[in-house]
Amino acid sequence: MGVSGCGKSTVGALLADRLAVPFLDADSLHPAANLRKMARGAPLDDDDRWPWLHQVGRALAAHPGGAVVACSALRRAYRDVLRDAVPGVRFVHLAGTREQLAARMRAREGHFMPVSLLDTQLATLEQLDDDETGTVLDCTLDPATLAGAAQAWLARPAGLVGVLRTGVDTR
Repeated sequence: MGVSGCGKSTVGALLADRLAVPFLDADSLHPAANLRKMARGAPLDDDDRWPWLHQVGRALAAHPGGAVVACSALRRAYRDVLRDAVPGVRFVHLAGTREQLAARMRAREGHFMPVSLLDTQLATLEQLDDDETGTVLDCTLDPATLAGAAQAWLARPAGLVGVLRTGVDTR
């Protein structure tokens, strides 16, 4: 999870490969209207997001053996939709500063999400609460290192709940 430019798709694909489970990119589940809206620089609102999030939850639930999904999941309420679909879902938040994220977004080619929407995503982002099962990783680390850290965290006993922070200042 995380805002655009944090590396969700890259790290998620590497993690899925390590775990030998399917990888799903939630961006591919957006209706065309959402993609057009973002491409023209207009942020999505909750009316745009709810149907998409329910679709992401259904896609994740379709893989009872596990899957990795790259999904922004910016607000707790959005993560709740995913938890309702798959109660055991765990979140890996790839976090960075606005400057780091903007630089990464500017370096991408052919992506529908313009840098102009980064501030709206950061304003929408709600950090993982202590009662949510998740970890926060510094998105500026090498993608393979991030996938390895996520894999190690996921290997922890499921009974250990709460947010593990890796020294990333996500404020």
